[in-house]
Amino acid sequence: MTTATPEVLTVPEVMTALRMSRSKVYDLIRSKKLGTFTEGRCRRIPTDSLTDYIRSKMEESN
Repeated sequence: MTTATPEVLTVPEVMTALRMSRSKVYDLIRSKKLGTFTEGRCRRIPTDSLTDYIRSKMEESN
C-alpha cells in the first residue's frame, strides 16, 4: 500500500517539514518566499511551493 503525498499542506505540516517555528513560516509567507492560498480561514501551502522554496535555498547555498 502506498501513501500519496498531499498536494497541499497546513502551516503546522510545513513547520515540521522545514523544522521552523510558526512565526518563521509566516515570515516566509508574508515575504512571498512561500506561496499560499486561503480557503475560508484555512491557509494552505501547495507542495510545489514548498519544493520551489527548498530548491531556491539549495541554489543559494551553491
